[in-house]
Amino acid sequence: MSQDIINTGNAPAPVGLYPHARKAGNLLFLSGIGPREAGSDRIPGLELDARGNFVHFDFEAQVHSVFKNVKEVLEASGSSWDKLIDVTVFLVHMQRDFQTYNRIWAEYFPENAPCRTTVSITALPTPIAIELKCIAMLD
Repeated sequence: MSQDIINTGNAPAPVGLYPHARKAGNLLFLSGIGPREAGSDRIPGLELDARGNFVHFDFEAQVHSVFKNVKEVLEASGSSWDKLIDVTVFLVHMQRDFQTYNRIWAEYFPENAPCRTTVSITALPTPIAIELKCIAMLD
């Protein structure tokens, strides 16, 4: 069964004991993926002061980064962006960020978009503003 578990150094390390993805038949299930950069805890578009207050915030940078990370996990797993079939989006500030997310989503999926559910939540385990949970097909 261990061959069905996927981890890659090209995506940010999980913040707990779970894999980046698992294969089940011809489906691939991705754990929640955020915008942190691989190999570091840096969050694109976010700068905090010593007390954890926002100095700079760029939600668009986080969206592009989370999409990049999802692509990395998909490719490391033998799938690809065009094989996504379902995406659950977690936003920590729906009112502020939904329109921006929706616009960028349309750029990445001009046609044949996967199913999508967007959920507003109060927090994520790191100071990120977005996380994606995905299901994709395998060849």
